[in-house]
Amino acid sequence: MNYLAHSYLAFTDEQIVGQFLEDFITNRDRYSYPKGMQQGITLHREIDTFTDSHPELSEAKKIFSPLVRLYSGAFVDVSMDYFLANSLSDKNLQKHANKVYNALRKYEEFLPEQLVRMVDGMEKDNWLYNYKEDWGIKYSMQNVLNKAKYLDKSLAVYEVFLNNKPQLKKHFDIFFPDLLVHTQEINANF
Repeated sequence: MNYLAHSYLAFTDEQIVGQFLEDFITNRDRYSYPKGMQQGITLHREIDTFTDSHPELSEAKKIFSPLVRLYSGAFVDVSMDYFLANSLSDKNLQKHANKVYNALRKYEEFLPEQLVRMVDGMEKDNWLYNYKEDWGIKYSMQNVLNKAKYLDKSLAVYEVFLNNKPQLKKHFDIFFPDLLVHTQEINANF
């Protein structure tokens, strides 16, 4: 899952922060954060493990893998954020985006500098809300391409997304309710 789904599946502001921290810290550093952030880090890992092993997302990866091989999971993650964003009303999506930006600002002292810079851009361009737009997902997919060391930056990944949108949506519709149940079970054990 990508930024929208990870933040959407967090239960507290500190868990939201932990969800974002996971991509920016080492494993041994996670214990230096408050308990709620540690829970968010754990939740992020559990979500990734569940997602990577879910049969629907394994099928979804096949859509992108002929073009991007091992990077297919990253593009599926971005696609799932698109469908999640479009499953929410505009009002609820913007409310969630604001909640995330506020939580990250509230706990900014805990964020590595690289994450602070990302949050600046995320908030300025309202990434979380704009995942609902085709151009927002195109931008996100290009970002993944730009960061991928071994992929041509001009690959037609966005076109693959557009051409397979109905099939990807079917995978989302089956997968996401399972993920919601899984995260609720994890949170009940915190």
